[in-house]
Amino acid sequence: MNKQKTFYGTLKKSLFLLLIPIASNHIIAQDDESNNSNTEQNKIDAGNISGNFQVLTQFYQPDSLIGAKDVPEDVLMNGFLNLNYNRGNFSAGIRYEAYQNPLLGYPTGFKGQGIPYKYAKYSHEDIEVTAGNYYEQLGSGMIFRTYEDRNLGYDNAMEGFRVKYQPFAGVQLKGVIGKQRSYFTLGQGIVRGIDGEITINDLFKNLKEKKTKVLLGGSFVSKFQPDEDANLVLPENVGAYGGRLNIIRGGFNFMGEYVYKINDPSGDNGFIYKNGEGVLVQTTYSTKGFGLSLSAKRIDNMSFRSDRNAALTNLMINYHPALTRQHSYNLLATLYPYATQPNGEVAFQGELIYKIPKKSKLGGKYGWTILVNYSSANNIDTTGISGIDSTRQGYTSEYFSLGKVYFKDFNIELAKKFSKSFKAKLTYANIAYNKDVIQGKSGYGVIYADVVVAEMTYKFNSKNSLRTELQSLTTEQDQGDWATVLLEYSRSPHWFFAIMDQYNYGNHDPKKVLHYPTISMGYNNKATSFIITYGKQREGLFCVGGVCRAVPASNGVSLLITTSF
Repeated sequence: MNKQKTFYGTLKKSLFLLLIPIASNHIIAQDDESNNSNTEQNKIDAGNISGNFQVLTQFYQPDSLIGAKDVPEDVLMNGFLNLNYNRGNFSAGIRYEAYQNPLLGYPTGFKGQGIPYKYAKYSHEDIEVTAGNYYEQLGSGMIFRTYEDRNLGYDNAMEGFRVKYQPFAGVQLKGVIGKQRSYFTLGQGIVRGIDGEITINDLFKNLKEKKTKVLLGGSFVSKFQPDEDANLVLPENVGAYGGRLNIIRGGFNFMGEYVYKINDPSGDNGFIYKNGEGVLVQTTYSTKGFGLSLSAKRIDNMSFRSDRNAALTNLMINYHPALTRQHSYNLLATLYPYATQPNGEVAFQGELIYKIPKKSKLGGKYGWTILVNYSSANNIDTTGISGIDSTRQGYTSEYFSLGKVYFKDFNIELAKKFSKSFKAKLTYANIAYNKDVIQGKSGYGVIYADVVVAEMTYKFNSKNSLRTELQSLTTEQDQGDWATVLLEYSRSPHWFFAIMDQYNYGNHDPKKVLHYPTISMGYNNKATSFIITYGKQREGLFCVGGVCRAVPASNGVSLLITTSF
């Protein structure tokens, strides 16, 4: 018998027995009558178990040349196991996590192990109730978004209750209350929120068949935290509200949202009593072979945490969408990436995609795809209040005026398939990056860099392929010029082998003109994969969707094991 299947079978049976008291006495009654039912009926009555498992472990070696520190434990490990049970309208689950100890670059608060995530959910007709932990987002997330990104070490899950209710067609209501996860404990503050969304077309019969769809939404979120400050009188209840509009017609989509937060003195804003606000506008248009999107955002003093003294990414109630392209290539994604600055930012982004048709004079047999993207982020234009400020407002700001540059990125991408076996992609990016602000360092100023990436994939046959990346980053500032070469060979459906070298050939310090070689190998079998990597990792940043974490330099071997069932 397959050992893996035996393990999963035992695991499913154990969790099912664990959840029997939670589910209902009806399940027990059905189990008692199992001898009188056929096997297929038993499976339906018993419900089902699903989940996934991951372990990432790394053996560290010190390397003074690249700044890789000595790790006392030698080996560090992050791991988790998700188990979910579903039966009809009822579902429940737990997540066990272990950090022995957390990998370098992850928040040190994750040290240890426990079950920080558990929930039970019941849905029936127009209502859904969740008790325990949950993730939720209201609108774009500018006043409330709880979510998890394991690669970032980010998790601000709520623990409490959530209710979703649809009183009638076209109206959706949500209510949330609870505390936020803070590593293996909960934050001090209590978060409460309500949200409503109306689909205008569903409310009126004569509008249901109209091509133009209109959605209206509104949210209110508040937090409670006791005032324990001996020097300031701090608001214990802080509220934020927002409204949004979404218009859809064919390939056209417009979304606008405005949010406002009352005074919220915190460590993020220097404990000033200024109100906060934010506005986000996005519009897209797409048709066959063409797509255009335009976005704009203004944020002023909108850091919102359930603990006013928290720092880094801890206990964030809200989220600010990043209006920058999320690059995936090594030099673009990790050397000078940008997310957002929640206390003050004016950002714009525009993106155009055009597909030159197949079998046209310019497109050739397979056509071309052209992508042009531009994004920028600046500080809001502020003026500090001088003299005695009895109201502790801190500063004033000009609404439509831009302050200093945070980030700019102009990039263009050309992608073409040349034959059934060969395709290529060429990317150019010009970047301006304010390292002093983004990374909290000094003396660097705004760094200007040009990046060129050529990616080529050749398929030898249906099972074997080779992908190559040639990357170049040139700049007169910071660490100087970089080059990266990647070769990745895949043998479908099980194996891949890759070798990569990053070379800081233009560093102004001869001692830091270094190579960062890495080799990796992976094996996949259905839902299970093993990846082993050996090499050097340079110091940098890792950003996903508006949140970043620092990645320290490291040297050693890592093993990643994942599976789902």
